[in-house]
Amino acid sequence: MKLLIIGGTGNISRWILREVQYKDCDISVFNRHQTMQDLPSGVKQITGDRTNHDDFEKKIQNQGPFDCVIDMVGYETEDALSSLRAFEGKTEQYIFCSTVDVYSKNQSSYPVFDDQPFGASETFTYAFKKMQMEKIFWDAYEKFGFPLTVIRPGFTYSEGWSPLLTCFGGQSYHLDRLIRNKPVIIQDEGNMCWSPLHAEDLARAFVSAMGNKKAIGKSYNITGDEWLNWKTMHEKTASILNAAGPDFIFIPTKDLAALAPERSQGCVDNFQFNCLFDNSKAKNELGFRFTVSFDAGASRCIDYLIATNGIEKESKYPFYDQVILKWESLNCGPYSKKLKSVS
Repeated sequence: MKLLIIGGTGNISRWILREVQYKDCDISVFNRHQTMQDLPSGVKQITGDRTNHDDFEKKIQNQGPFDCVIDMVGYETEDALSSLRAFEGKTEQYIFCSTVDVYSKNQSSYPVFDDQPFGASETFTYAFKKMQMEKIFWDAYEKFGFPLTVIRPGFTYSEGWSPLLTCFGGQSYHLDRLIRNKPVIIQDEGNMCWSPLHAEDLARAFVSAMGNKKAIGKSYNITGDEWLNWKTMHEKTASILNAAGPDFIFIPTKDLAALAPERSQGCVDNFQFNCLFDNSKAKNELGFRFTVSFDAGASRCIDYLIATNGIEKESKYPFYDQVILKWESLNCGPYSKKLKSVS
């Protein structure tokens, strides 16, 4: 099989490369070659900028056709149109990495199945743009049989990344706060449930979809099997770090949006909601299996971050304590002296 991966060095795609290198494949990656990560032996590097669409299409024409294309970085609607120009009639399968966030966040029941209609909010830019790309690809599939397979991952982590999200995103300084036993903000009461997945498991689903004719014209939710609320994930991570606590401060999402409007949009659009999706179709048709528990995966990530000095110092992000102080001043809370004493 002649395989092209658009990307190849990110949180998910580098695990796909690790998994697929054991297959009988002629593998190429197309990326900007800015991440200095060694590619597996025999993988061909095609250097370019995906958003320079004329250059992208010319290089693909020179290197193709490909039996299978895995698009890990498509984001803009023009990226989708460019891919149609580049690959229509020139690949037997186009696997697009989308996201479970293309669905509406206001669900009446869980888990969410992959036949649910699109519903991403326009304010949730990442999800909305992925949704727009999907619409273009599905329209091409319906109109002229573009050989589309869509993989929709949930929250995915791996070595080099924090296994724990914060209400402000996924930065690793959050781990340093746990280590130092500094107060940790969680939106609302921390009871929203998610199903984290290590990229190693997700990669196997991508590889199983490759060349699978039954996967053409289908979408698959790929998520973990553990339903963990945010409090539990924080507590598990603190335990792995041998840290006390955590010392939670629960702040309603609406108040976080007022206290830190430029930093809390992800919480407003995403983190305040449950993130639970049915992955049975992926299990039945792709042989997907959840094998890396959160305890095991988080331990691997933390060991890697410690070994590579990859945990950022929380002191580089003074806004966090400022948000807590603002909240405490409004609510006469007990943390002002504590924050000063541990800083």
